[in-house]
Amino acid sequence: MENYYQAILQKLAENTPVALETVISGEEGESKSGLSRRLTDVVPVADARGRRFARVTSEEADGRLTVREPVLPQERLIVLGGGHIALPVCRFGAACGFTVCVVDDRPDFANTERFPEASQVLCDSFENGIRRLKITPFDYVVVITRGHRHDADCLRVLLPGTEPAYLGMIGSRRRTTGLLQMLREEGFDADRIAKICTPIGLSIGAVTPSEIAISILSEVIAYKRLPEHGDADRYCNDSDVELSTLQYLAENHDPKAIVTVIETKGSTPRGTGAKMAVSPLGKVTGSIGGGCSEAAVIQDAVRIIGTGRYKLVDIDLTGDVAESDGMVCGGTMRVLVEDASEA
Repeated sequence: MENYYQAILQKLAENTPVALETVISGEEGESKSGLSRRLTDVVPVADARGRRFARVTSEEADGRLTVREPVLPQERLIVLGGGHIALPVCRFGAACGFTVCVVDDRPDFANTERFPEASQVLCDSFENGIRRLKITPFDYVVVITRGHRHDADCLRVLLPGTEPAYLGMIGSRRRTTGLLQMLREEGFDADRIAKICTPIGLSIGAVTPSEIAISILSEVIAYKRLPEHGDADRYCNDSDVELSTLQYLAENHDPKAIVTVIETKGSTPRGTGAKMAVSPLGKVTGSIGGGCSEAAVIQDAVRIIGTGRYKLVDIDLTGDVAESDGMVCGGTMRVLVEDASEA
């Protein structure tokens, strides 16, 4: 079978969103005749309030189920400043799935020993570091330098360039107001300046560096997931797919089955788009929720490896059915299980 995941990663490397469209003919069957795939553009889906999402969709017609899985370029969390707040921001940001990049001009503060969770640490001036990183619309930029002079240096490079998904700056309201007014007087775009989140983070009464980092990451995640934040014409990532799982599927050619969550109703441990790969011995890469929700599907996946077949499986996490198995989410999930021995 063709490995579409390699093509997806190539698109993401080009900072291009892409959707994997799968047409499924019947509840189960031979993959070669029952599954057809292609890569398409991402078409945002609007909810009842008109908010737009990059969301996994499925629609049934003429006995066929069409599933579209949007995949957006990996979100980077760019941390400008390597001080004490940057440490938990980097750690928590990486745990939330962001690719974290840290910039500071001090060797003692910009090194991989200090930031082991960061994918990239640049010891350079803030201006050069920003230029080297080449900001994209899928970046989330946190300005937490050691002083407003350096904050201003960062903003003077950021404001004329590509607009990131999020730009926040730490500091008191009084001091940041003065800094932003200075930038307006220097001729920088007032609309871009007005979009800067400052004081940075959600107001949760944070005091310690870790608490402040949580408030910052909470605001960043809100911009990632909720369309009411940011520009009205943007759409937000509502897929649960993980880049690490896509990379595994693109690079690993051993026999395996792929399990993809294509529909959910109610409360479920993972959302649509979540994937996992299952080896012939039942070893799992990725997750569709863990626990009992995965256990039964893993057995289906192991049995399907090497058969060249696929099947749709419904997982019931509701009340009476799930309670005896310790499932507490209370929703339902529909997953596609397919042999990927030749991927």
